[in-house]
Amino acid sequence: MSLLSLGYIGISTNQLSDWLDYGPKLLGLQSVDKSNKSVAFRMDDRRQRLHVEEDGNEQFRYMGWEVHGHSALDQLAARLEAHGVTVHVGERALAEQRRVANLIWFLDPAGNRLEAFYGGEIATDPFEPGRCISGFRTGVMGLGHAVLTCESIDDLMPFYTEILNFRLSDFALRPFKAFFFHINPRHHSLALIETGKNGVHHLMMELMNLDDVGQGYDLAELREGNIGATLGRHTNDWMTSFYSWTPSNFMVEYGWGGREIDPANWQSVESEDGPSLWGHDRTWLDDERRAFARDLRLGAAEKGQRAPVQVLPGNHEVMSPNCLWWDGLKK
Repeated sequence: MSLLSLGYIGISTNQLSDWLDYGPKLLGLQSVDKSNKSVAFRMDDRRQRLHVEEDGNEQFRYMGWEVHGHSALDQLAARLEAHGVTVHVGERALAEQRRVANLIWFLDPAGNRLEAFYGGEIATDPFEPGRCISGFRTGVMGLGHAVLTCESIDDLMPFYTEILNFRLSDFALRPFKAFFFHINPRHHSLALIETGKNGVHHLMMELMNLDDVGQGYDLAELREGNIGATLGRHTNDWMTSFYSWTPSNFMVEYGWGGREIDPANWQSVESEDGPSLWGHDRTWLDDERRAFARDLRLGAAEKGQRAPVQVLPGNHEVMSPNCLWWDGLKK
């Protein structure tokens, strides 16, 4: 049994109209299957990746993790029950709402609802983004990553690593305690941040082109109070991104150029230079930790910390090798 990727997300809202604006016009998602109280969003060939329901709350409701098929789902259910976790079999109506063949659901020790499924429905028509973007990097690595806040990482980590088989990518102890976990070549599909409060910090979506991110940043700046963290680049997954506040009181990290790893040979390390090489001024931190995070970034710069740019065939051009200084530096 192993989880393959983050397949879908469920969100509660108090004003569906806010998501109908934010999802397509800022993120570039395609709205589908709209009703008076709910809407689904596409970001690739899947029938839906996000499901938003107007139920009077503003929160992150559930995460759906994909498995290989019926046998893998049964094995996961048996493993969970062997560790004392109550497993609920999803009814046919629930599977149809999630646009999957079958699913189970259960709670982690902090009360977060997790779902495991197989047979995600493929749409019959092409993805049509809500604004002009190049598309999202999904496929075998799933829709992106999710970051949970928690009272204690030590209380949650055994559940994810020993029962669900997430593997540690790396961790940081300052300016806040954060642990990052992978299940496929994406550097992390899940992370835990110790804040003293259980909840959800952000959801990451990765774009195919850097300009998609920059143009999204321009749009986010036009929305008063929408920037949760300024444009910057991470030390661990090398993502260039910014964070914006969703209508449901968590953030979306909107990024490009995320690091791809080899899960079979990856060795976890402590990230000692803070979470970002540059930028990512975090408006959600208090003044003291915000200043400390800035000092970590400046320290990384003074030490000459750099990371290679991650590109895909077709979204970059190689410049002519006419710089003797750079040729010498590479040697």
